[in-house]
Amino acid sequence: MNIVDSSGWLEYFANGKNAGIYEPIITGLDDLLVPTITLYEVFKKVLQQRDETQALIAIAIMQQGSVIELTNSIAINAAKASVKHKLPMADSIILTTARQYSATLWTQDEDFKNIEGVKYIKK
Repeated sequence: MNIVDSSGWLEYFANGKNAGIYEPIITGLDDLLVPTITLYEVFKKVLQQRDETQALIAIAIMQQGSVIELTNSIAINAAKASVKHKLPMADSIILTTARQYSATLWTQDEDFKNIEGVKYIKK
């Protein structure tokens, strides 16, 4: 299973230099998990940078994967991960979701650089 964090999705949608790394992960829908917090972050960023139509298109693409809701268990364990790894709230929720589902987390976010189970790709 795979989870792409918001930085990876945004890189893919912008066709950035690392988009090719994310493409097979994102198009591998049978193994793609999408935490709801990434829907929020990507929608917000695309809305700010482009417009609502483009943001809705991005979310529709993301929802082709299996969307994972924020549960009580994920929330509590994310708070623990946030303290342990000094991560912001959204990052800790994404990491905890990946761990709960035994998924690899793919990211360009340096906050995750040396965390087990994370595939960090330098920007």
